[in-house]
Amino acid sequence: MVLIARRGTVPPTPHTEFYAIPGVLALEEIHGSYGFSGPWTRKIHVRAYPTDQVTPPRRGDFDLSPSFPPEADLLQPHHVRTGRMPYGKDAIRGRKTIVSGPRTRLAISKPSEDMPPETFFRNGERHEIYFVQDGEGRFRTEYGDLRFRKDVYVSLPKGTTYRVELDTDRAWFLLVESVYPIQFAPQYFNRAGQATLMSPVVETEVELPELPPYRDERGEFAVDAEFGGGKITRITLGHHPFDLVGWEGALYPFVFDIRSHHGIAREIHTAPPMHQTFQSGSVPNNGFSLCSFVPVMQGWHPKEVPAPYAHFNVDSDELMFFCNTAYEARKGVIEEGSFTFHPGATPHSPQGQAAEKSLADRGKVSPRLAVMLDTYFESMRITTEGWAYRDPEYVLSWSDTRAPVQPAGSGWESPSA
Repeated sequence: MVLIARRGTVPPTPHTEFYAIPGVLALEEIHGSYGFSGPWTRKIHVRAYPTDQVTPPRRGDFDLSPSFPPEADLLQPHHVRTGRMPYGKDAIRGRKTIVSGPRTRLAISKPSEDMPPETFFRNGERHEIYFVQDGEGRFRTEYGDLRFRKDVYVSLPKGTTYRVELDTDRAWFLLVESVYPIQFAPQYFNRAGQATLMSPVVETEVELPELPPYRDERGEFAVDAEFGGGKITRITLGHHPFDLVGWEGALYPFVFDIRSHHGIAREIHTAPPMHQTFQSGSVPNNGFSLCSFVPVMQGWHPKEVPAPYAHFNVDSDELMFFCNTAYEARKGVIEEGSFTFHPGATPHSPQGQAAEKSLADRGKVSPRLAVMLDTYFESMRITTEGWAYRDPEYVLSWSDTRAPVQPAGSGWESPSA
Protein backbone atom coordinates (compact mmCIF):
# COMPACT_ATOMS: atom_id res chain seq x y z
CA MET A 1 0.00 0.00 0.00
CA VAL A 2 1.29 3.45 -0.92
CA LEU A 3 -0.97 5.80 1.02
CA ILE A 4 0.49 9.30 0.77
CA ALA A 5 -0.49 11.33 3.82
CA ARG A 6 0.02 14.95 4.80
CA ARG A 7 -0.20 16.69 8.14
CA GLY A 8 0.43 20.37 8.84
CA THR A 9 1.89 22.65 6.17
CA VAL A 10 4.52 21.71 3.61
CA PRO A 11 5.65 23.54 0.44
CA PRO A 12 4.07 22.00 -2.69
CA THR A 13 7.47 21.56 -4.34
CA PRO A 14 10.08 19.56 -2.40
CA HIS A 15 13.29 21.25 -1.28
CA THR A 16 12.15 24.79 -1.95
CA GLU A 17 12.24 27.91 0.19
CA PHE A 18 9.59 27.93 2.93
CA TYR A 19 8.92 30.00 6.06
CA ALA A 20 6.64 29.01 8.92
CA ILE A 21 7.96 31.97 10.95
CA PRO A 22 8.59 35.18 8.98
CA GLY A 23 12.29 35.55 8.28
CA VAL A 24 13.19 32.07 9.61
CA LEU A 25 13.97 29.53 6.89
CA ALA A 26 12.31 26.18 7.60
CA LEU A 27 14.59 23.16 7.11
CA GLU A 28 13.70 19.99 5.23
CA GLU A 29 14.51 16.41 6.28
CA ILE A 30 13.90 13.20 4.31
CA HIS A 31 13.03 10.15 6.42
CA GLY A 32 13.66 7.28 4.01
CA SER A 33 13.88 3.49 3.80
CA TYR A 34 15.89 1.10 1.61
CA GLY A 35 18.36 3.90 0.96
CA PHE A 36 16.62 6.27 -1.44
CA SER A 37 14.56 3.48 -3.05
CA GLY A 38 11.80 2.74 -0.53
CA PRO A 39 8.91 4.69 1.00
CA TRP A 40 9.93 8.08 2.35
CA THR A 41 8.52 11.20 3.96
CA ARG A 42 9.70 14.80 3.87
CA LYS A 43 9.53 16.60 7.19
CA ILE A 44 9.65 20.37 7.59
CA HIS A 45 11.39 21.57 10.76
CA VAL A 46 10.50 25.07 11.90
CA ARG A 47 14.12 26.27 12.27
CA ALA A 48 16.62 23.54 13.32
CA TYR A 49 18.09 20.43 11.76
CA PRO A 50 17.57 17.15 13.67
CA THR A 51 21.37 16.94 13.99
CA ASP A 52 21.54 19.86 16.45
CA GLN A 53 23.21 18.31 19.53
CA VAL A 54 24.40 20.38 22.50
CA THR A 55 26.45 17.75 24.36
CA PRO A 56 28.45 14.75 23.12
CA PRO A 57 26.59 11.41 23.01
CA ARG A 58 27.02 9.09 25.99
CA ARG A 59 25.96 5.60 26.94
CA GLY A 60 22.40 5.30 28.13
CA ASP A 61 21.54 4.22 31.65
CA PHE A 62 19.71 1.08 30.45
CA ASP A 63 20.29 -1.68 27.90
CA LEU A 64 17.84 -3.61 25.70
CA SER A 65 20.32 -6.25 24.48
CA PRO A 66 18.91 -9.78 24.89
CA SER A 67 20.74 -12.58 26.68
CA PHE A 68 20.23 -16.31 26.19
CA PRO A 69 20.19 -19.30 28.54
CA PRO A 70 22.22 -22.45 27.72
CA GLU A 71 18.92 -24.22 26.98
CA ALA A 72 18.18 -21.81 24.11
CA ASP A 73 20.04 -24.17 21.77
CA LEU A 74 17.86 -27.19 22.59
CA LEU A 75 15.34 -27.96 19.84
CA GLN A 76 11.96 -27.80 21.57
CA PRO A 77 8.70 -25.83 21.56
CA HIS A 78 8.16 -23.18 24.21
CA HIS A 79 5.17 -21.68 26.01
CA VAL A 80 5.90 -18.34 27.71
CA ARG A 81 3.25 -17.14 30.17
CA THR A 82 3.53 -13.41 29.61
CA GLY A 83 0.45 -12.73 31.75
CA ARG A 84 2.56 -13.68 34.76
CA MET A 85 5.25 -11.12 33.99
CA PRO A 86 5.08 -8.18 36.42
CA TYR A 87 4.03 -4.65 35.51
CA GLY A 88 6.61 -1.96 36.05
CA LYS A 89 8.75 0.86 34.65
CA ASP A 90 7.86 2.67 31.43
CA ALA A 91 7.13 1.21 28.00
CA ILE A 92 10.79 1.29 26.94
CA ARG A 93 12.79 0.52 30.09
CA GLY A 94 10.30 -2.19 31.03
CA ARG A 95 10.72 -4.20 27.82
CA LYS A 96 11.45 -7.91 28.20
CA THR A 97 12.66 -9.55 25.00
CA ILE A 98 11.34 -13.13 24.96
CA VAL A 99 12.61 -14.42 21.60
CA SER A 100 15.24 -13.00 19.28
CA GLY A 101 16.85 -13.71 15.94
CA PRO A 102 19.34 -11.97 13.66
CA ARG A 103 16.67 -9.77 12.05
CA THR A 104 13.54 -10.14 14.21
CA ARG A 105 12.84 -9.66 17.89
CA LEU A 106 9.72 -10.00 20.04
CA ALA A 107 9.28 -8.47 23.48
CA ILE A 108 6.67 -7.89 26.16
CA SER A 109 6.28 -4.50 27.80
CA LYS A 110 3.92 -3.96 30.74
CA PRO A 111 4.44 -0.34 31.78
CA SER A 112 2.94 1.17 34.91
CA GLU A 113 4.32 4.67 34.42
CA ASP A 114 5.06 7.24 31.73
CA MET A 115 8.50 7.82 30.30
CA PRO A 116 10.49 10.47 32.23
CA PRO A 117 9.42 14.05 31.36
CA GLU A 118 10.93 15.48 28.18
CA THR A 119 12.76 12.26 27.30
CA PHE A 120 12.23 10.40 24.06
CA PHE A 121 13.08 7.07 22.43
CA ARG A 122 14.24 6.26 18.92
CA ASN A 123 14.86 2.76 17.58
CA GLY A 124 17.69 3.33 15.13
CA GLU A 125 18.07 -0.27 13.97
CA ARG A 126 14.61 -1.84 13.77
CA HIS A 127 11.09 -0.99 12.69
CA GLU A 128 8.53 -1.59 15.44
CA ILE A 129 4.94 -2.68 15.67
CA TYR A 130 3.19 -2.80 19.03
CA PHE A 131 0.07 -4.86 19.68
CA VAL A 132 -1.95 -3.54 22.62
CA GLN A 133 -3.27 -6.35 24.81
CA ASP A 134 -4.54 -3.90 27.41
CA GLY A 135 -4.47 -0.23 28.36
CA GLU A 136 -5.03 3.18 26.80
CA GLY A 137 -2.83 6.17 26.14
CA ARG A 138 -0.84 7.95 23.48
CA PHE A 139 2.22 7.49 21.39
CA ARG A 140 3.53 11.02 20.95
CA THR A 141 5.80 11.22 17.88
CA GLU A 142 7.32 13.97 15.76
CA TYR A 143 4.64 13.04 13.21
CA GLY A 144 1.89 13.72 15.72
CA ASP A 145 -0.07 11.88 18.38
CA LEU A 146 -1.53 8.38 18.05
CA ARG A 147 -4.10 7.21 20.57
CA PHE A 148 -3.88 3.56 21.50
CA ARG A 149 -6.42 1.24 23.06
CA LYS A 150 -6.90 -2.48 23.56
CA ASP A 151 -6.58 -4.65 20.43
CA VAL A 152 -4.83 -2.18 18.12
CA TYR A 153 -1.52 -2.34 16.30
CA VAL A 154 0.75 0.72 16.51
CA SER A 155 3.31 0.78 13.68
CA LEU A 156 6.44 2.92 14.10
CA PRO A 157 9.01 3.16 11.28
CA LYS A 158 12.66 2.80 12.17
CA GLY A 159 14.02 6.17 13.29
CA THR A 160 10.73 7.53 14.66
CA THR A 161 11.26 9.65 17.77
CA TYR A 162 8.50 9.10 20.31
CA ARG A 163 7.19 8.95 23.86
CA VAL A 164 4.61 6.58 25.37
CA GLU A 165 2.16 8.14 27.83
CA LEU A 166 -0.55 6.20 29.68
CA ASP A 167 -4.15 7.23 30.30
CA THR A 168 -4.72 4.07 32.36
CA ASP A 169 -2.79 2.87 35.40
CA ARG A 170 -0.92 0.36 33.27
CA ALA A 171 -0.71 -1.19 29.81
CA TRP A 172 0.35 -4.46 28.22
CA PHE A 173 2.12 -4.60 24.85
CA LEU A 174 3.45 -7.28 22.55
CA LEU A 175 6.28 -5.67 20.58
CA VAL A 176 7.64 -6.94 17.25
CA GLU A 177 10.87 -5.46 15.87
CA SER A 178 12.33 -6.00 12.40
CA VAL A 179 15.32 -4.69 10.49
CA TYR A 180 13.02 -4.56 7.44
CA PRO A 181 10.11 -2.12 7.01
CA ILE A 182 6.75 -3.45 8.20
CA GLN A 183 3.88 -2.96 5.75
CA PHE A 184 0.48 -4.34 4.86
CA ALA A 185 0.63 -7.51 2.77
CA PRO A 186 1.14 -6.23 -0.80
CA GLN A 187 -1.11 -8.87 -2.40
CA TYR A 188 -4.12 -7.03 -0.94
CA PHE A 189 -3.54 -3.97 -3.15
CA ASN A 190 -3.90 -3.21 -6.84
CA ARG A 191 -1.34 -1.43 -9.02
CA ALA A 192 -2.65 1.93 -7.87
CA GLY A 193 -1.95 1.01 -4.24
CA GLN A 194 -5.66 0.73 -3.45
CA ALA A 195 -7.08 -2.19 -1.46
CA THR A 196 -8.80 -4.66 -3.76
CA LEU A 197 -12.44 -5.56 -3.23
CA MET A 198 -11.31 -8.99 -2.00
CA SER A 199 -8.88 -7.67 0.60
CA PRO A 200 -9.47 -8.24 4.35
CA VAL A 201 -7.93 -4.83 5.08
CA VAL A 202 -9.02 -1.40 3.85
CA GLU A 203 -6.70 1.59 3.80
CA THR A 204 -9.47 3.94 4.96
CA GLU A 205 -9.45 2.19 8.36
CA VAL A 206 -5.83 3.17 9.02
CA GLU A 207 -5.65 5.76 11.82
CA LEU A 208 -3.10 8.50 11.12
CA PRO A 209 -1.29 10.80 13.57
CA GLU A 210 -2.80 14.13 14.55
CA LEU A 211 -0.10 16.80 14.36
CA PRO A 212 -0.32 19.36 17.20
CA PRO A 213 1.27 22.84 16.95
CA TYR A 214 5.04 22.63 16.59
CA ARG A 215 7.28 23.07 19.63
CA ASP A 216 9.75 25.86 18.84
CA GLU A 217 11.73 25.47 22.05
CA ARG A 218 15.44 25.59 22.90
CA GLY A 219 16.98 23.64 25.76
CA GLU A 220 18.32 20.15 26.38
CA PHE A 221 16.12 17.28 25.20
CA ALA A 222 17.23 13.69 25.76
CA VAL A 223 16.69 11.07 23.05
CA ASP A 224 17.62 7.48 23.94
CA ALA A 225 18.57 5.86 20.63
CA GLU A 226 18.79 2.07 20.25
CA PHE A 227 21.56 0.72 18.05
CA GLY A 228 24.15 -2.06 18.08
CA GLY A 229 21.90 -4.95 19.05
CA GLY A 230 20.04 -3.17 21.84
CA LYS A 231 22.66 -0.78 23.19
CA ILE A 232 21.36 2.67 24.12
CA THR A 233 23.05 5.96 23.26
CA ARG A 234 21.82 9.12 24.99
CA ILE A 235 21.65 11.96 22.44
CA THR A 236 20.93 15.48 23.73
CA LEU A 237 19.28 17.80 21.24
CA GLY A 238 19.33 21.58 21.58
CA HIS A 239 15.74 21.90 20.39
CA HIS A 240 12.48 20.07 21.04
CA PRO A 241 12.26 17.08 18.65
CA PHE A 242 8.56 17.72 17.97
CA ASP A 243 9.29 20.82 15.92
CA LEU A 244 7.62 19.88 12.64
CA VAL A 245 5.55 22.45 10.79
CA GLY A 246 4.29 19.63 8.61
CA TRP A 247 5.14 16.41 6.80
CA GLU A 248 4.11 14.54 3.68
CA GLY A 249 4.94 11.07 2.44
CA ALA A 250 4.45 7.32 2.68
CA LEU A 251 6.61 6.47 5.71
CA TYR A 252 4.95 7.39 9.00
CA PRO A 253 3.50 5.83 12.15
CA PHE A 254 -0.11 4.68 12.24
CA VAL A 255 -2.69 2.70 14.23
CA PHE A 256 -4.68 -0.24 12.87
CA ASP A 257 -7.35 -2.07 14.89
CA ILE A 258 -6.96 -5.85 14.73
CA ARG A 259 -10.73 -6.09 14.26
CA SER A 260 -10.38 -3.98 11.13
CA HIS A 261 -8.83 -7.10 9.65
CA HIS A 262 -12.05 -8.55 8.23
CA GLY A 263 -11.55 -12.30 8.38
CA ILE A 264 -12.30 -14.43 5.34
CA ALA A 265 -14.26 -17.64 5.96
CA ARG A 266 -13.79 -20.83 3.93
CA GLU A 267 -15.65 -24.13 3.71
CA ILE A 268 -12.63 -26.05 4.99
CA HIS A 269 -9.64 -25.12 7.10
CA THR A 270 -7.02 -23.06 5.34
CA ALA A 271 -3.40 -22.16 6.01
CA PRO A 272 -2.34 -19.02 7.96
CA PRO A 273 -1.64 -16.82 4.89
CA MET A 274 -5.43 -16.36 4.71
CA HIS A 275 -5.09 -14.39 7.98
CA GLN A 276 -2.06 -12.26 7.04
CA THR A 277 -2.24 -8.55 7.90
CA PHE A 278 1.36 -7.31 7.69
CA GLN A 279 4.70 -8.46 6.38
CA SER A 280 8.29 -7.42 6.78
CA GLY A 281 11.07 -7.94 4.28
CA SER A 282 10.80 -9.79 0.98
CA VAL A 283 8.33 -12.56 1.82
CA PRO A 284 8.83 -15.52 1.38
CA ASN A 285 12.58 -15.05 0.92
CA ASN A 286 13.24 -13.25 4.21
CA GLY A 287 11.47 -11.30 6.92
CA PHE A 288 8.13 -12.45 8.31
CA SER A 289 4.38 -12.57 7.86
CA LEU A 290 2.20 -11.23 10.69
CA CYS A 291 -1.29 -12.75 10.89
CA SER A 292 -4.41 -11.68 12.79
CA PHE A 293 -6.61 -14.55 13.96
CA VAL A 294 -9.87 -12.66 14.42
CA PRO A 295 -13.34 -14.09 15.13
CA VAL A 296 -14.55 -15.81 11.98
CA MET A 297 -16.92 -18.62 11.05
CA GLN A 298 -15.30 -22.03 11.19
CA GLY A 299 -15.45 -24.22 8.10
CA TRP A 300 -18.92 -25.55 7.29
CA HIS A 301 -18.06 -28.60 5.17
CA PRO A 302 -20.14 -31.49 6.60
CA LYS A 303 -16.92 -33.25 7.65
CA GLU A 304 -14.79 -30.18 8.44
CA VAL A 305 -12.28 -30.47 11.30
CA PRO A 306 -11.97 -26.87 12.64
CA ALA A 307 -8.74 -27.50 14.56
CA PRO A 308 -5.68 -27.11 12.32
CA TYR A 309 -3.61 -29.99 11.03
CA ALA A 310 -0.18 -30.87 12.31
CA HIS A 311 2.42 -29.04 10.29
CA PHE A 312 6.13 -29.12 9.71
CA ASN A 313 6.95 -25.78 8.09
CA VAL A 314 10.68 -26.33 7.83
CA ASP A 315 11.56 -22.80 6.65
CA SER A 316 9.61 -20.89 9.31
CA ASP A 317 9.56 -20.49 13.07
CA GLU A 318 6.01 -19.92 14.35
CA LEU A 319 5.51 -17.34 17.12
CA MET A 320 1.99 -16.83 18.47
CA PHE A 321 0.47 -14.52 21.10
CA PHE A 322 -2.96 -15.51 22.43
CA CYS A 323 -5.19 -12.60 23.45
CA ASN A 324 -7.74 -15.03 24.90
CA THR A 325 -8.05 -18.79 25.46
CA ALA A 326 -10.50 -19.58 22.65
CA TYR A 327 -7.99 -20.78 20.04
CA GLU A 328 -9.04 -24.32 19.05
CA ALA A 329 -5.63 -25.96 18.85
CA ARG A 330 -4.44 -24.88 22.31
CA LYS A 331 -7.61 -25.04 24.47
CA GLY A 332 -6.82 -26.25 27.96
CA VAL A 333 -3.13 -25.39 27.59
CA ILE A 334 -2.98 -21.62 27.11
CA GLU A 335 -4.02 -18.67 29.27
CA GLU A 336 -4.53 -15.00 28.42
CA GLY A 337 -1.22 -13.66 27.16
CA SER A 338 0.27 -17.06 26.41
CA PHE A 339 3.06 -16.93 23.84
CA THR A 340 4.12 -20.06 21.98
CA PHE A 341 7.31 -20.56 20.00
CA HIS A 342 7.48 -23.53 17.64
CA PRO A 343 10.83 -23.85 15.82
CA GLY A 344 10.62 -24.75 12.16
CA ALA A 345 13.03 -27.66 12.60
CA THR A 346 10.42 -29.77 14.40
CA PRO A 347 6.69 -30.33 13.66
CA HIS A 348 3.87 -29.12 15.88
CA SER A 349 0.16 -29.83 16.11
CA PRO A 350 -2.97 -29.29 18.22
CA GLN A 351 -2.77 -30.69 21.75
CA GLY A 352 -4.49 -33.83 22.94
CA GLN A 353 -7.97 -34.35 21.56
CA ALA A 354 -8.36 -30.83 20.20
CA ALA A 355 -9.22 -32.14 16.74
CA GLU A 356 -12.04 -34.35 18.02
CA LYS A 357 -13.39 -31.67 20.35
CA SER A 358 -13.37 -29.06 17.58
CA LEU A 359 -15.96 -31.01 15.57
CA ALA A 360 -18.67 -29.48 17.78
CA ASP A 361 -17.64 -26.01 16.55
CA ARG A 362 -18.11 -26.77 12.86
CA GLY A 363 -19.84 -23.84 11.14
CA LYS A 364 -19.81 -21.68 14.29
CA VAL A 365 -18.11 -18.31 14.81
CA SER A 366 -14.97 -18.73 16.88
CA PRO A 367 -14.36 -16.00 19.51
CA ARG A 368 -10.59 -16.48 19.16
CA LEU A 369 -8.19 -13.55 19.02
CA ALA A 370 -4.48 -14.09 18.44
CA VAL A 371 -1.45 -12.57 16.72
CA MET A 372 0.88 -14.91 14.84
CA LEU A 373 4.25 -14.32 13.23
CA ASP A 374 6.02 -16.71 10.84
CA THR A 375 9.66 -15.99 10.09
CA TYR A 376 11.26 -16.92 6.76
CA PHE A 377 14.68 -18.56 6.83
CA GLU A 378 15.42 -17.09 10.26
CA SER A 379 15.87 -19.22 13.35
CA MET A 380 14.78 -17.61 16.61
CA ARG A 381 16.06 -18.31 20.13
CA ILE A 382 14.31 -18.04 23.46
CA THR A 383 15.92 -15.44 25.72
CA THR A 384 16.75 -15.54 29.40
CA GLU A 385 13.65 -13.46 30.19
CA GLY A 386 11.44 -15.71 28.05
CA TRP A 387 12.89 -18.82 29.66
CA ALA A 388 12.14 -17.47 33.14
CA TYR A 389 8.39 -17.44 32.43
CA ARG A 390 8.13 -20.62 30.36
CA ASP A 391 5.81 -23.52 31.07
CA PRO A 392 8.35 -26.31 31.74
CA GLU A 393 5.78 -29.02 30.93
CA TYR A 394 4.76 -27.60 27.56
CA VAL A 395 6.98 -29.91 25.53
CA LEU A 396 5.07 -32.88 27.03
CA SER A 397 1.59 -31.36 26.61
CA TRP A 398 0.86 -33.29 23.43
CA SER A 399 0.81 -36.61 25.26
CA ASP A 400 -0.52 -35.92 28.75
CA THR A 401 -4.19 -36.30 27.76
CA ARG A 402 -3.81 -39.70 26.10
CA ALA A 403 -3.05 -43.12 27.51
CA PRO A 404 0.46 -44.35 26.68
CA VAL A 405 0.63 -46.47 23.55
CA GLN A 406 1.72 -50.03 24.22
CA PRO A 407 4.48 -51.31 21.94
CA ALA A 408 3.79 -54.26 19.66
CA GLY A 409 4.24 -57.60 21.45
CA SER A 410 2.92 -56.28 24.79
CA GLY A 411 -0.79 -56.92 24.37
CA TRP A 412 -1.14 -54.26 21.68
CA GLU A 413 -3.72 -54.76 18.93
CA SER A 414 -4.44 -52.57 15.94
CA PRO A 415 -7.74 -50.66 16.35
CA SER A 416 -8.74 -51.92 12.92
CA ALA A 417 -7.87 -55.56 13.61
